[in-house]
Amino acid sequence: MKDPALFFAYLYSVMKISVIQSNPLWENKELNYRKLSELIMPLYGKTDIVVLPEMFSTGFSMNPVRLCESAGGETFHWMKRLAAEGDFGLCGSYIALENGHFFNRWIFVTPRDEYWFYDKRHLFSYAGEHNYFTPGRNRLVFSFRGIRIFPNICYDLRFPVWSRNRNDYDLMINSANWPESRREVWITLLKARAIENQCYVAGANITGTDGNGISYCGDSMIINPNGNIISSALSGMDVSVTGDISLSELEVFRKKFPVLGDADNFAIEL
Repeated sequence: MKDPALFFAYLYSVMKISVIQSNPLWENKELNYRKLSELIMPLYGKTDIVVLPEMFSTGFSMNPVRLCESAGGETFHWMKRLAAEGDFGLCGSYIALENGHFFNRWIFVTPRDEYWFYDKRHLFSYAGEHNYFTPGRNRLVFSFRGIRIFPNICYDLRFPVWSRNRNDYDLMINSANWPESRREVWITLLKARAIENQCYVAGANITGTDGNGISYCGDSMIINPNGNIISSALSGMDVSVTGDISLSELEVFRKKFPVLGDADNFAIEL
């Protein structure tokens, strides 16, 4: 915004965040686009950011040779179209190919054809993800409509050093395929990251059972800096949930209880 008055008016307004929880059809992009479109379309013009889960178009597949896309592929264009039609930022991860390497790549696209991407840093070796994908190296923080956003993907949630708020972000977004067997861990870590980083957290997870027979818990949610759940989805449901976040309230909270200023100062080793 060129007008500073309008910029600051927007900065201190309430922003709406929506998370999409779905049961992806295994390795079936076309049907997943259709299913997700039906969940997203009611949000057109009613929210600022829509968060999709990890590998939302395929499920958590270790078949990147068949499912990967180069830059500007079909999933990217599908996301751009919905973001433009709905006037919101749209984000989530899918399988990307670049310079002969496969990445679990999180993309954020805007209605104005801007985009940012982050490649998953912590690959889930327990499931063999490291055998197929290349880990990302770059931490990403960017701004959209006045809010500073830090993304991570599923397993990244377990690593607080990587997620440490350097006083440079307000909202952490986690796109996940988090199994039902570790449901309490998912909820606990989402709350912990919000509390220790004095930020809002939005976590989008899937439901159902994937092509490997693994069941997922859902429990997609939006959490405030005190660790309280603002909005959440019931397990087992294909649904969107929306919550309001307030940057002015966040600023007041951080000034009243200035935890971030006492954080350890050290570099992240890559």
